[in-house]
Amino acid sequence: MVEGVERRQVLIRRADRPGDLGWIVMAHGEEYAREFGWNTEFEALAAGVVAAYAARHSPATEAAWIAEVDGERAGSVLLVADDSPGVARLRVLLVTPAARGLGLGSRLVEESLAFARRAGYRQVTLWTTADLLSARRIYEHAGFRLVDEEPRHAFGHDVVGQTWALDLR
Repeated sequence: MVEGVERRQVLIRRADRPGDLGWIVMAHGEEYAREFGWNTEFEALAAGVVAAYAARHSPATEAAWIAEVDGERAGSVLLVADDSPGVARLRVLLVTPAARGLGLGSRLVEESLAFARRAGYRQVTLWTTADLLSARRIYEHAGFRLVDEEPRHAFGHDVVGQTWALDLR
């Protein structure tokens, strides 16, 4: 260890503790408002995703993870079944600004993709917006490819929605 540089304790764990799911919603609402000026429409979207997961997820085929840094929540991701058989969806990936640069986003995605493979999915998809460049780099590095783009008005702004896919076979 370099003198004067503290080693940070990083942990990726299941989002199964009280407050984890609520934190995911809150963190998304706060961070996207702060960074992109998005309104509460985005927080409502995140809340719907998390609520659906909490109400009816199948532990064999769906999971959520929290990244912690020094014992504090610092990131999240969910993997849920899509309506199409054999397809999963990556949802609500986030790393807080204070924890960026530690590789948490990549680790969260890797963990979810390993779970997807074990669960027998043949493909993982995700939806994001074109302005989330750091996330895009993570998805590209994991092997996702851009399959669709569409301009739309969402979250109080004009955005370009993107659908990405990764074949697991």
